[in-house]
Amino acid sequence: MELLTADLSTDRLHAALQDPALASMNFLNEVAGRFPEAISLAAGRPSEDFFDVDDLPRYLKTFCDYLMAERGANADLVRRTLFQYGRTKGIIHELLARNLDCDEGIDVDPESIVVTVGCQEAMFLVLRALRVDDRDVVLTVSPGYVGLAGAARLVDMPLWPVRENEDGIDLDHLVEQIEAARTSGKRPRAFYLVPDFANPSGASLDLEARRKLLAIAAEHDLLLLEDNPYGLFQAEDGQRLPTLKALDTSRRVVYLGSLAKTCFPGARIGYVVADQRVAGPDGSATLFADELSKIKSMLTVNTSPLAQAIAGGKLLEHDCSLVRANTREIQLYSRNLRLLLEGMSRRFPRGQNHQVSWNTPGGGFFVVVTVPFVADDTALEYGASKYGVLWTPMSHFYDGRGGENQLRLSVSVVSPDEIEAGLDRLALLIADLSGKELSTQ
Repeated sequence: MELLTADLSTDRLHAALQDPALASMNFLNEVAGRFPEAISLAAGRPSEDFFDVDDLPRYLKTFCDYLMAERGANADLVRRTLFQYGRTKGIIHELLARNLDCDEGIDVDPESIVVTVGCQEAMFLVLRALRVDDRDVVLTVSPGYVGLAGAARLVDMPLWPVRENEDGIDLDHLVEQIEAARTSGKRPRAFYLVPDFANPSGASLDLEARRKLLAIAAEHDLLLLEDNPYGLFQAEDGQRLPTLKALDTSRRVVYLGSLAKTCFPGARIGYVVADQRVAGPDGSATLFADELSKIKSMLTVNTSPLAQAIAGGKLLEHDCSLVRANTREIQLYSRNLRLLLEGMSRRFPRGQNHQVSWNTPGGGFFVVVTVPFVADDTALEYGASKYGVLWTPMSHFYDGRGGENQLRLSVSVVSPDEIEAGLDRLALLIADLSGKELSTQ
């Protein structure tokens, strides 16, 4: 008797697994792995210059001291807090609330915070909760972060793209998309955006646009999903603007936070501030955060208490200010951004018809370059192989067509010397591909 194997086929798996959004990250990591000697102007991870393994036990002890001194925990409770599963909503929610008040002027009840396994889980929890049936859609800036696109695919929530423009977001197009979605029988539940130094474009919203966006959200009964991983990293000569959540007076903003860039990504600590009230069928009300924690309890159960404790210790060492904790990093990223922009200007002087242009973000990690050739995955591999330079095709950040002649450069994990050498190599690649098609190589 022949036994049947348990092999599967793609038509019997979730359709999202065939979506390009879910494959983008793996492809980019695979290219970087194949060309380890290439200078990477692609990676968006934080600088490792200030990581120190010796800091970790000290952070842990600082947090344990906090549990005993401020929370009244005895030795048994401290041990249980670190070693057991722990509270689904997290154990550093009070410290995160202090941080938001200190750095952002956001006053929230700690109970409205859910500590998540990275910001990616926070996105998934919110979209899973908002997706009731196939009428529900989420609006998102295009080009946009692939993690949001992937999370939306996994909960079967269609994306409705909203254009970026020179001011960051085309707010008129946002209104058009809200109205178009409703006309077609859809329910726009939320609009996801990164208002400060967005990934991938580096774009930011000015104060007037932030206030107008909040007014649009109120008028059209829309939640705003504000993701803020880069807001601390303002350039040297700039001034930080208030977050949407800080300006929010009617609980329109669900705030998505992360310690990946401002603490260290290995801890995998994200969080969501969800202070909206949820009315129950019996007239009672709960916090949206409590509803999200129900989903989390069935997804990851809780976020690692050890990771939270170490991150919490770092917060405590800097009086819960991530601005103070990141003084060196803010200077490094600002310097690198300046060096990259100056280096581009030297190699491609404006006004000389090089057909190469770029934006000038006021902070963050990323710069977008427009080039006179198709900057796709084939061009990326060619540049890595022949010239030893890595960058990110902007087409990965569009839901459909877009960004074919653009690439993203990142300044977060390169030294000044690597920026200079990387730009030299990029200039050679641009000169090469500007004159011939890849098919003729």
